[in-house]
Amino acid sequence: MIKGLALLAACFLLGMWCGALLGTWLGIDANVGGVGFAMAFLLLSKEYVTSKGWWNGEFGFGLDFWNKLYIPIVIAMAASLNVKSAVSAGILALLAGTIPVLVAFGVVKILLKQINPEK
Repeated sequence: MIKGLALLAACFLLGMWCGALLGTWLGIDANVGGVGFAMAFLLLSKEYVTSKGWWNGEFGFGLDFWNKLYIPIVIAMAASLNVKSAVSAGILALLAGTIPVLVAFGVVKILLKQINPEK
């Protein structure tokens, strides 16, 4: 399990570095896509480990465990950062997030009425 965690950490650090580098290249003082890069590196490294035949026992279990746990945790962390940024950015950012959600609720309601017209 420790080897799986080590591989996850390496992918995370490499992804954060790539995201910071991309942000620098774009002239933005932020990490741009670091989490996405990290996830891509993790998926690619899993495929590489599988193709080399190293996917066995404890290493396979550790990598599989952290691979399944990593994505929901990172998405939750990124979502909480987005909410903090939106709240601090002002009313326009809040409206830009709220209005599409309300429109989506309305569209779903209309679609459900078309599927089940008797209700």
